[in-house]
Amino acid sequence: MSNQVTVYIYARAAKANTAGLHPIYVRLTIQGKRTEFSTKKFITSSKWDQKTMKMKGTNEEARSINSYLESLKNKLTQTQIILEYQGTLINIDNFMNAYLGKSKHRERTLLSVFQDHNKQVKTLIGTDYAAGTYERYETSLKHTRDYIKFQYGSNDIAIGDIDNSFITGYDFYLRTERNCANNTTVKYIKNFKKIIRICLANGWINQDPCLNYKVKLQEIERNFLTQQELEYIANKDITIERLDAVRDIFLFSCFTGLAYIDVKQLTPANLIKGIDGQLWIDTKRQKTNTPSRIPLLGTALDIIAKYHDHPKCNNENTLLPVASNQKMNAYLKEIATICGINKELTFHCARHTFATTVTLSNGVPIESVSKMLGHKSIRTTQHYAKITDRKVANDMDNLKTVLEMHKTKSIKKTS
Repeated sequence: MSNQVTVYIYARAAKANTAGLHPIYVRLTIQGKRTEFSTKKFITSSKWDQKTMKMKGTNEEARSINSYLESLKNKLTQTQIILEYQGTLINIDNFMNAYLGKSKHRERTLLSVFQDHNKQVKTLIGTDYAAGTYERYETSLKHTRDYIKFQYGSNDIAIGDIDNSFITGYDFYLRTERNCANNTTVKYIKNFKKIIRICLANGWINQDPCLNYKVKLQEIERNFLTQQELEYIANKDITIERLDAVRDIFLFSCFTGLAYIDVKQLTPANLIKGIDGQLWIDTKRQKTNTPSRIPLLGTALDIIAKYHDHPKCNNENTLLPVASNQKMNAYLKEIATICGINKELTFHCARHTFATTVTLSNGVPIESVSKMLGHKSIRTTQHYAKITDRKVANDMDNLKTVLEMHKTKSIKKTS
């Protein structure tokens, strides 16, 4: 047999019967774990050849026992061949169940549960889930499948075989073989954990194999434009029509906080009259399906008016002539070069600029910013919004003014 499965047959002295005969045992070792079982054959210890793992001699008894042991070894070899052909993970439990003919049809496997979960997510796209969420789960499923093949040489793995070693090995695989950064790795493991929670909730496993897996997201320095950079891009004379349009759409995102896909999907129907009687954007974020209502600032209103009769907008019933994400990002790189901005211009950058430079730095409360961004939690907004040095300076100037006023009043009272 291969190195994966080791068979050792021996006469077990400790289990001698009343007649002094020793039972012949089989010791099976797979991946460092072992099990033993009796062949139900007995022999005088002096007649056992430990080197060949056979009974000595050529008499009828020796031929009978050795023939039986040979058929047993053949059955063990055949069991391994069948498991390998089926793509089943070869471990002690799987091997012995197959060898003894025990059915394991009821035992659920990881990838089958993962696939069922993803099918449900796909069915609920547009109601409970966004299309991007489904795509991320599909990518997670692919990485999990590839890891099982890489680590175990198998097409799937039983839920009960998942342990802490599987989790830590998966983490290491993502960081090394897939070259994933820390936060990307953590997000894939987070998706994997959901499948484990499903198994726990259904009673398919009794213990959480992820219990001792501890890793945290690392803080990322998010890119945003300063007020000066924002004004420079807005005032730059761009004569190339395609770049001028992309610059406008990027600025629209900077002054509304909308992500690329949400800007692309805007139609005139998303323009409403707000509680203040002014024009607002009323939409839902595709990523989270949460409402996002944004009062339109002057720059955003001017951009909408500029493209009111644009052919692409009229033909597609959109608010702005948004190109594909790939083209938009490529053109934004050109704009950054033209404007001398040494930062990567993306719609993520625009969204962060809205949160930081346009709103928070100008005194808009974080609760209002969070609602306009369509976040479900202010904690999410805090990841986007960096309080700039200018905001801190302004706040401290206000504090100095208040303290000076208190000091002046105190002097007047004592004089």
